[in-house]
Amino acid sequence: MTNRRQFIAGLLATGLAPRSTWADVGAPAFLSAAARDDGTYVLCGISAALDVLFNVPLPSRGHAAAAHPTRAIAVAFARRPGTFAHAVDCATGQVIATLDAPQGRHFHGHGAFSRDGTWLFTTENDYEAGQGRVGVWDVAAGFTRADEFSSGGVGPHDIKRVPGSDTLVIANGGIDTHPDSGRTKLNIATMRPNMTYVEDGRLVETVRLEGEHHKNSIRHLAVNADGRVAFGMQWQGGGPAPALVGLHKRGNSVQLLSVADEALRHMQGYVGSIAFAVDGAQIIATSPRGGMVQQYDTDTLTIVDQNTLADASGVATTPDGVIITTGTGKLVNLHGHHAETVENTTLRWDNHLVPLG
Repeated sequence: MTNRRQFIAGLLATGLAPRSTWADVGAPAFLSAAARDDGTYVLCGISAALDVLFNVPLPSRGHAAAAHPTRAIAVAFARRPGTFAHAVDCATGQVIATLDAPQGRHFHGHGAFSRDGTWLFTTENDYEAGQGRVGVWDVAAGFTRADEFSSGGVGPHDIKRVPGSDTLVIANGGIDTHPDSGRTKLNIATMRPNMTYVEDGRLVETVRLEGEHHKNSIRHLAVNADGRVAFGMQWQGGGPAPALVGLHKRGNSVQLLSVADEALRHMQGYVGSIAFAVDGAQIIATSPRGGMVQQYDTDTLTIVDQNTLADASGVATTPDGVIITTGTGKLVNLHGHHAETVENTTLRWDNHLVPLG
């Protein structure tokens, strides 16, 4: 017998289901996964004023989410190396579809919708071949798998759509993993991270990190309205990281941001999330390992500010400041050195704060 979830997915496929918009669920500014004190997991909508507008139960720990551009639908991805994702109607709390990675694949915790919301793209690892793939899912058909293409590298993690286009940019971290080995990294000595741009499933540009940076795993991305891409890295080598934040625009060379050795050490070789300021003048990077938030000038490519914040990870921006979520349960509105903190001790925020709009 068709169960409720299958019934809802069928309605979506026929276009008969009510189409709730983000305004119908309080017009949240952000989405974030979180853990409750009782060990259960939720996906939350958060307002620009840092109010939690809704929370939708998740069956396991989430990592990041992809928000549909118009409808109140989010896809919550399991933490790497998860093999499933859940499409959630944020108005009803119903899981309307479960996405299962194909045999021999696992997800990497991130995804992105096409500009019109017709397709969902997911980063995946073909772990037997040791190659990155991008899955293509048909939203109107109940998130059924329609196609796939190469990510252009190994270990694709984050994926973003360039605003105003359907160009995808993919962070290929360069790290090979296999579910039989859990989260063990299998190829550190030979890893080669890159960042790729894809249009209609076709690779159109590849940006590589060479020399001393070949162990600098490109993990997380932020894309500005003018097409500039900021990327955060996680150092896999011995000794201090040579850099942790970079900037790129198609057709140009990579620019690595300059940071004094002491400030670089504060990040402990690890960027958890990254964002542009609304005006594009700064890049903000967090390090949950270092308990640090750093801000960089996009013109001078230098660090201009830093703040200590335990287990800081999720980051997004508004015209009024920088929003940080922490694994200790804090929502922080950062204005320079002034931090306005709202604590929610029943929620421990996961790695990413996903902006809507």
